[in-house]
Amino acid sequence: MEVRDRVIEIIAEQALMEPGDVKPEMTLDDLGIDSLGLVESIFAIEEAFDINVPFNANDPADSEFDISSVNSMIRAVEGLVREQSHA
Repeated sequence: MEVRDRVIEIIAEQALMEPGDVKPEMTLDDLGIDSLGLVESIFAIEEAFDINVPFNANDPADSEFDISSVNSMIRAVEGLVREQSHA
């Protein structure tokens, strides 16, 4: 499964939506994902890809992990997966 599909699947699960209903341009607010849901999504992403997401739950705006949209999260995870495979 591609990174994109798995990230969408994880986000859809948190949003209680079907993966096909999650669009790349959607924000977490659009999806109704609150801060707890975001943290759970981050944990699920870390587990699914065996990566460490640089995310500060206390100050999300200060994190290196871009959560501004589904697409930005996909790109961030793809980058982390690439870094991990070259480590």
